[in-house]
Amino acid sequence: MSFTAAQSILAAHHPGRPAPGEVLVADELLWADRPSVRCPGAGLLEGELRRRGIATARGPLYVDTDHAAAVALRAVLPAARGPAGLGVAATGQASSALAAAVSAAMAAVLAVAGRPRSVLLAAPRSFCAGVERAIEIVERLLAQRGGPIYVRKEIVHNRHVVDDLRARGAVFVDELDAVPRGATVVFSAHGVSPAVRAEADRRRLKVVDATCPLVTKVHAEARRFAGQGDTVLLIGHAGHEEVEGTLGEAPDRTVLVQSVEEARRVRVPDPDRVTYLTQTTLSVDETAEVLTELRRRFPALRGPASDDICYATTNRQDALRSVARDTDLVLVVGSRNSSNSLRLVELAERAGTPAHLIDDARDVRPEWLSGVERIGLTAGASAPPRLVDSVVTALGGLGPLTVGERETTRETIHFTLPTAVRRKS
Repeated sequence: MSFTAAQSILAAHHPGRPAPGEVLVADELLWADRPSVRCPGAGLLEGELRRRGIATARGPLYVDTDHAAAVALRAVLPAARGPAGLGVAATGQASSALAAAVSAAMAAVLAVAGRPRSVLLAAPRSFCAGVERAIEIVERLLAQRGGPIYVRKEIVHNRHVVDDLRARGAVFVDELDAVPRGATVVFSAHGVSPAVRAEADRRRLKVVDATCPLVTKVHAEARRFAGQGDTVLLIGHAGHEEVEGTLGEAPDRTVLVQSVEEARRVRVPDPDRVTYLTQTTLSVDETAEVLTELRRRFPALRGPASDDICYATTNRQDALRSVARDTDLVLVVGSRNSSNSLRLVELAERAGTPAHLIDDARDVRPEWLSGVERIGLTAGASAPPRLVDSVVTALGGLGPLTVGERETTRETIHFTLPTAVRRKS
């Protein structure tokens, strides 16, 4: 084990930071008489400790403030003696049970450390124009008006984004009855139904609409098709906020179709008056299978002039498809409620490559990396780019890492902000 690999997964108690029972996972080692040393693999160890029920804190380890820790460091870092030595360094005066658990966590990480690996980044990845627009709307409102700024549902489906905005004064609510009358409320990027807009009017709320323009397009199509007397078959997932909003545009004339099996069973009043729409974040391949069945059953089926699955979803799927076939493992950065992120995991798995959805580097399990040399890495359209960077950094803490990128297209789309938040000249 190299010096770098050992220091990258160091954990130690710190007398000033963690609460009782917590373990400090050092992301930087500080000495009084020498330059500091970064510990890039800290996130991987922190995640393994948490999965074993160990409370953690992150921060610098001041080696010269704790004689016992300093002695352990001198023993562990230069010699890199393996899991047992690292366990001693981690636990200090902790209980034997905690010491054993920390030692086991370190052993799990050490087992996959030291070997060369490569990361192949899919491009495009991370934020799309609609997500950037929605986040910027909330950020500008907070800067212009201060908190609280109310947001109906999550502004985008990413835990890190929501937590960051919440810390800055955004208040996320499930329904409008939690918003004080007359307050400012932001509608999320996923859109809302006409009933929600009507309720906002009744409560005299100051609405700032962050709905992605591509979702707005689908809503307009639903109104137009239903207004022509068609039955609208909406391909999507029940319970998703975008689907709920679209269904609300013409609830009496819209039928949700979630799978090929449902496409085989769906009934319509007039088979000659049928149109389809799709959720913007679906799998391109699976949607094509559903459409094939619908067209078989309804030869007169019509659709929108351009695809509803958004450019960002399609681009990220195309990029990952190219990466997955040349890698041993795929990691997709995104939250569990992100539809487009989940579809990326499914796409990689259909290509025969093991894939996992991770919120951040702490979710990377050491056993996934066993025997793996080539890692594909991407992120859903609502995941911040910095999270991808942190995963690359953490993987680099395990040993030599080569990083490359495969770009299948370049995105240049930008959506205009609502008038209410544009900077005044």
